[in-house]
Amino acid sequence: MPELPEVETTRRSLLGALPGARIEAVRLGLPLRWPLGCAAQELVGRRLLDVRRRGKYLWLPLAVPPGAVEDGLLIHLGMSGSLAFGALPPSGPWDHVEIATDRGLLRLTDPRRFGSVCWSPAIDRGLAGERLADLGIEPFDPGFGGALLRARWKDKRVAVKQALLAGDAVVGVGNIYASEALFAAGIDPRTPAGRLGPLRCERLAGAVRAVLGRALDLGGSTLRDFKDAHGMDGAFQDEAQVYGREGQPCTRCGPARRVLRIVQGQRATYFCRGCQRP
Repeated sequence: MPELPEVETTRRSLLGALPGARIEAVRLGLPLRWPLGCAAQELVGRRLLDVRRRGKYLWLPLAVPPGAVEDGLLIHLGMSGSLAFGALPPSGPWDHVEIATDRGLLRLTDPRRFGSVCWSPAIDRGLAGERLADLGIEPFDPGFGGALLRARWKDKRVAVKQALLAGDAVVGVGNIYASEALFAAGIDPRTPAGRLGPLRCERLAGAVRAVLGRALDLGGSTLRDFKDAHGMDGAFQDEAQVYGREGQPCTRCGPARRVLRIVQGQRATYFCRGCQRP
Protein backbone atom coordinates (compact mmCIF):
# COMPACT_ATOMS: atom_id res chain seq x y z
CA MET A 1 0.00 0.00 0.00
CA PRO A 2 1.26 3.53 -0.65
CA GLU A 3 2.98 4.77 2.52
CA LEU A 4 4.29 8.18 3.55
CA PRO A 5 7.20 8.28 1.07
CA GLU A 6 4.91 7.35 -1.83
CA VAL A 7 2.24 9.87 -0.81
CA GLU A 8 4.83 12.61 -0.32
CA THR A 9 6.43 11.73 -3.67
CA THR A 10 2.99 12.04 -5.27
CA ARG A 11 2.45 15.41 -3.55
CA ARG A 12 5.75 16.76 -4.83
CA SER A 13 5.05 15.56 -8.36
CA LEU A 14 1.76 17.51 -8.37
CA LEU A 15 3.13 20.78 -6.99
CA GLY A 16 4.48 22.10 -10.28
CA ALA A 17 1.15 22.44 -12.05
CA LEU A 18 -1.90 21.62 -9.91
CA PRO A 19 -2.02 24.63 -7.52
CA GLY A 20 -4.08 27.35 -9.19
CA ALA A 21 -5.78 24.96 -11.61
CA ARG A 22 -9.49 25.54 -12.27
CA ILE A 23 -11.83 22.53 -12.12
CA GLU A 24 -13.78 22.16 -15.36
CA ALA A 25 -15.47 18.77 -14.87
CA VAL A 26 -15.61 15.84 -12.44
CA ARG A 27 -16.27 12.24 -13.48
CA LEU A 28 -16.97 9.47 -10.97
CA GLY A 29 -16.65 5.76 -11.73
CA LEU A 30 -17.44 2.84 -9.44
CA PRO A 31 -18.11 3.67 -5.75
CA LEU A 32 -15.01 3.91 -3.58
CA ARG A 33 -14.44 3.50 0.16
CA TRP A 34 -16.08 6.84 0.96
CA PRO A 35 -18.41 8.92 -1.25
CA LEU A 36 -17.39 12.26 -2.73
CA GLY A 37 -19.43 14.08 -0.09
CA CYS A 38 -20.94 16.69 -2.40
CA ALA A 39 -22.49 16.89 -5.85
CA ALA A 40 -19.72 16.68 -8.45
CA GLN A 41 -21.13 19.74 -10.23
CA GLU A 42 -20.54 21.84 -7.09
CA LEU A 43 -16.78 21.55 -7.64
CA VAL A 44 -16.85 22.88 -11.20
CA GLY A 45 -15.40 26.37 -11.40
CA ARG A 46 -13.46 26.05 -8.12
CA ARG A 47 -9.66 26.49 -8.04
CA LEU A 48 -7.25 24.11 -6.32
CA LEU A 49 -4.91 26.16 -4.13
CA ASP A 50 -2.25 23.71 -2.96
CA VAL A 51 -1.28 20.06 -2.41
CA ARG A 52 -0.63 19.28 1.26
CA ARG A 53 -0.01 16.03 3.12
CA ARG A 54 -0.94 14.74 6.57
CA GLY A 55 0.27 11.23 7.22
CA LYS A 56 -0.84 9.14 4.24
CA TYR A 57 -3.56 11.63 3.21
CA LEU A 58 -3.40 14.46 0.69
CA TRP A 59 -5.37 17.66 1.25
CA LEU A 60 -6.23 19.85 -1.74
CA PRO A 61 -7.69 23.13 -0.42
CA LEU A 62 -10.16 24.95 -2.65
CA ALA A 63 -10.26 28.71 -3.21
CA VAL A 64 -12.91 30.52 -1.17
CA PRO A 65 -13.86 34.18 -0.65
CA PRO A 66 -11.59 36.08 1.79
CA GLY A 67 -12.41 35.23 5.39
CA ALA A 68 -14.34 32.05 4.57
CA VAL A 69 -13.43 28.65 5.98
CA GLU A 70 -11.16 26.74 3.63
CA ASP A 71 -12.85 23.60 2.28
CA GLY A 72 -11.09 21.05 0.13
CA LEU A 73 -10.61 17.51 -1.13
CA LEU A 74 -9.15 14.76 1.03
CA ILE A 75 -7.45 12.02 -0.99
CA HIS A 76 -6.33 8.60 0.21
CA LEU A 77 -4.65 6.11 -2.11
CA GLY A 78 -5.93 3.04 -0.26
CA MET A 79 -4.14 -0.26 -0.81
CA SER A 80 -3.28 0.04 -4.48
CA GLY A 81 -4.20 3.52 -5.66
CA SER A 82 -2.16 6.11 -7.54
CA LEU A 83 -2.72 9.59 -8.91
CA ALA A 84 -1.79 10.71 -12.39
CA PHE A 85 -1.92 14.24 -13.78
CA GLY A 86 -1.54 15.73 -17.23
CA ALA A 87 -2.62 14.77 -20.72
CA LEU A 88 -3.74 11.20 -19.98
CA PRO A 89 -4.96 8.34 -22.18
CA PRO A 90 -8.65 7.35 -22.18
CA SER A 91 -9.87 6.06 -18.83
CA GLY A 92 -9.92 2.36 -18.03
CA PRO A 93 -11.99 0.14 -15.71
CA TRP A 94 -9.92 1.01 -12.60
CA ASP A 95 -10.03 4.78 -13.07
CA HIS A 96 -12.65 5.86 -10.55
CA VAL A 97 -12.27 9.63 -10.10
CA GLU A 98 -11.26 12.11 -12.79
CA ILE A 99 -11.01 15.85 -12.16
CA ALA A 100 -10.53 17.77 -15.40
CA THR A 101 -8.79 21.11 -14.93
CA ASP A 102 -7.57 23.85 -17.23
CA ARG A 103 -4.04 22.49 -16.76
CA GLY A 104 -4.64 18.78 -17.18
CA LEU A 105 -6.56 15.76 -15.90
CA LEU A 106 -6.15 14.51 -12.32
CA ARG A 107 -7.04 10.82 -12.16
CA LEU A 108 -7.28 8.33 -9.28
CA THR A 109 -6.63 4.77 -10.41
CA ASP A 110 -7.32 2.05 -7.83
CA PRO A 111 -7.84 -1.61 -8.78
CA ARG A 112 -8.92 -2.57 -5.24
CA ARG A 113 -11.15 0.50 -4.67
CA PHE A 114 -9.99 1.22 -1.09
CA GLY A 115 -8.88 4.74 -2.07
CA SER A 116 -11.06 7.82 -1.99
CA VAL A 117 -11.49 11.45 -3.02
CA CYS A 118 -13.81 13.25 -0.58
CA TRP A 119 -14.92 16.83 -0.13
CA SER A 120 -14.79 18.20 3.43
CA PRO A 121 -15.92 21.60 4.74
CA ALA A 122 -12.48 22.09 6.38
CA ILE A 123 -9.39 20.05 7.16
CA ASP A 124 -10.56 19.73 10.78
CA ARG A 125 -14.25 19.12 10.04
CA GLY A 126 -16.30 16.52 8.20
CA LEU A 127 -14.58 13.38 6.99
CA ALA A 128 -11.17 15.09 6.97
CA GLY A 129 -11.55 15.99 10.63
CA GLU A 130 -12.60 12.42 11.49
CA ARG A 131 -9.71 10.77 9.62
CA LEU A 132 -6.94 13.14 10.69
CA ALA A 133 -7.89 13.84 14.30
CA ASP A 134 -6.08 10.91 15.92
CA LEU A 135 -2.93 10.86 13.80
CA GLY A 136 0.41 11.07 15.56
CA ILE A 137 3.26 13.47 14.94
CA GLU A 138 4.94 13.71 11.53
CA PRO A 139 8.31 11.87 11.48
CA PHE A 140 10.19 14.95 10.25
CA ASP A 141 8.58 17.28 12.79
CA PRO A 142 11.23 18.73 15.16
CA GLY A 143 9.17 17.43 18.08
CA PHE A 144 9.52 13.80 17.03
CA GLY A 145 12.18 11.80 18.84
CA GLY A 146 12.91 9.03 21.29
CA ALA A 147 11.40 10.87 24.24
CA LEU A 148 8.05 11.08 22.48
CA LEU A 149 8.07 7.36 21.61
CA ARG A 150 9.04 6.45 25.15
CA ALA A 151 6.24 8.57 26.60
CA ARG A 152 3.61 7.16 24.24
CA TRP A 153 4.69 3.53 24.55
CA LYS A 154 5.83 3.14 28.16
CA ASP A 155 2.77 1.06 29.16
CA LYS A 156 2.18 -0.72 25.84
CA ARG A 157 2.49 -4.49 25.63
CA VAL A 158 1.84 -4.65 21.90
CA ALA A 159 4.80 -5.56 19.66
CA VAL A 160 6.84 -2.54 18.61
CA LYS A 161 6.20 -3.26 14.91
CA GLN A 162 2.45 -3.03 15.56
CA ALA A 163 2.93 0.12 17.63
CA LEU A 164 4.71 1.78 14.71
CA LEU A 165 1.97 0.79 12.27
CA ALA A 166 -0.79 2.12 14.55
CA GLY A 167 0.13 5.68 13.60
CA ASP A 168 -1.00 7.27 16.87
CA ALA A 169 2.55 8.01 18.03
CA VAL A 170 4.15 8.81 14.68
CA VAL A 171 2.39 8.78 11.30
CA GLY A 172 3.39 7.29 8.00
CA VAL A 173 5.63 4.39 9.09
CA GLY A 174 3.91 1.70 7.05
CA ASN A 175 4.78 -1.95 6.74
CA ILE A 176 7.84 -1.74 4.50
CA TYR A 177 9.46 1.09 6.40
CA ALA A 178 8.65 -0.30 9.86
CA SER A 179 10.59 -3.48 9.04
CA GLU A 180 13.47 -1.44 7.63
CA ALA A 181 13.61 1.02 10.55
CA LEU A 182 13.57 -1.76 13.15
CA PHE A 183 16.41 -3.49 11.32
CA ALA A 184 18.41 -0.26 11.18
CA ALA A 185 17.83 0.23 14.93
CA GLY A 186 18.70 -3.39 15.76
CA ILE A 187 15.36 -4.07 17.47
CA ASP A 188 13.40 -7.32 17.18
CA PRO A 189 9.95 -6.43 15.78
CA ARG A 190 8.27 -8.72 18.33
CA THR A 191 9.61 -6.76 21.31
CA PRO A 192 6.83 -5.20 23.43
CA ALA A 193 6.90 -1.45 22.76
CA GLY A 194 6.84 -0.67 26.48
CA ARG A 195 10.10 -2.57 26.98
CA LEU A 196 12.12 -0.12 24.92
CA GLY A 197 14.19 2.19 27.07
CA PRO A 198 15.16 5.79 26.25
CA LEU A 199 18.28 4.88 24.28
CA ARG A 200 16.56 2.32 22.05
CA CYS A 201 13.60 4.67 21.50
CA GLU A 202 16.02 7.39 20.41
CA ARG A 203 17.80 4.96 18.09
CA LEU A 204 14.50 3.87 16.59
CA ALA A 205 13.32 7.46 16.05
CA GLY A 206 16.56 8.22 14.22
CA ALA A 207 16.16 5.08 12.11
CA VAL A 208 12.59 6.03 11.18
CA ARG A 209 13.73 9.44 9.97
CA ALA A 210 16.71 8.00 8.10
CA VAL A 211 14.74 5.24 6.36
CA LEU A 212 11.86 7.52 5.36
CA GLY A 213 14.30 10.20 4.22
CA ARG A 214 16.14 7.75 1.99
CA ALA A 215 12.84 6.45 0.61
CA LEU A 216 11.86 10.02 -0.29
CA ASP A 217 15.18 10.50 -2.06
CA LEU A 218 14.41 7.42 -4.16
CA GLY A 219 10.78 8.29 -4.93
CA GLY A 220 9.28 5.68 -2.59
CA SER A 221 8.85 1.97 -3.29
CA THR A 222 7.19 0.31 -6.27
CA LEU A 223 6.28 -3.28 -5.47
CA ARG A 224 3.24 -3.59 -7.74
CA ASP A 225 1.24 -0.52 -8.70
CA PHE A 226 2.76 2.66 -7.32
CA LYS A 227 3.82 5.45 -9.68
CA ASP A 228 4.04 9.17 -9.04
CA ALA A 229 1.73 11.64 -10.82
CA HIS A 230 4.03 11.60 -13.87
CA GLY A 231 4.17 7.79 -14.11
CA MET A 232 7.60 7.28 -12.53
CA ASP A 233 8.35 4.22 -10.36
CA GLY A 234 9.98 4.41 -6.94
CA ALA A 235 13.34 2.71 -6.33
CA PHE A 236 13.66 2.22 -2.56
CA GLN A 237 12.77 -1.47 -2.85
CA ASP A 238 16.11 -2.03 -4.58
CA GLU A 239 17.92 -0.93 -1.40
CA ALA A 240 15.75 -2.72 1.18
CA GLN A 241 17.86 -4.50 3.80
CA VAL A 242 15.23 -6.97 5.02
CA TYR A 243 11.83 -6.33 3.41
CA GLY A 244 11.10 -8.97 0.77
CA ARG A 245 14.45 -10.73 1.41
CA GLU A 246 13.25 -13.87 3.22
CA GLY A 247 15.94 -16.55 3.27
CA GLN A 248 18.70 -14.26 2.03
CA PRO A 249 21.81 -13.52 4.11
CA CYS A 250 21.57 -10.68 6.61
CA THR A 251 23.50 -7.66 5.31
CA ARG A 252 25.04 -7.20 8.78
CA CYS A 253 25.55 -10.76 10.00
CA GLY A 254 26.51 -12.32 6.68
CA PRO A 255 25.71 -15.88 5.50
CA ALA A 256 25.54 -17.20 9.07
CA ARG A 257 22.14 -15.54 9.52
CA ARG A 258 19.21 -15.44 7.12
CA VAL A 259 16.37 -12.94 6.93
CA LEU A 260 13.19 -14.35 8.49
CA ARG A 261 9.59 -13.65 7.57
CA ILE A 262 6.76 -13.78 10.11
CA VAL A 263 3.20 -12.45 10.12
CA GLN A 264 2.14 -9.79 12.63
CA GLY A 265 -1.37 -8.42 12.52
CA GLN A 266 -1.89 -10.00 9.08
CA ARG A 267 1.13 -8.11 7.69
CA ALA A 268 4.46 -9.62 6.68
CA THR A 269 7.42 -8.70 8.88
CA TYR A 270 11.05 -9.27 7.86
CA PHE A 271 13.95 -9.26 10.32
CA CYS A 272 17.21 -10.89 11.39
CA ARG A 273 17.17 -12.85 14.64
CA GLY A 274 20.92 -12.43 14.98
CA CYS A 275 21.35 -8.65 15.08
CA GLN A 276 17.85 -7.47 16.05
CA ARG A 277 17.60 -7.89 19.80
CA PRO A 278 14.42 -8.34 21.89
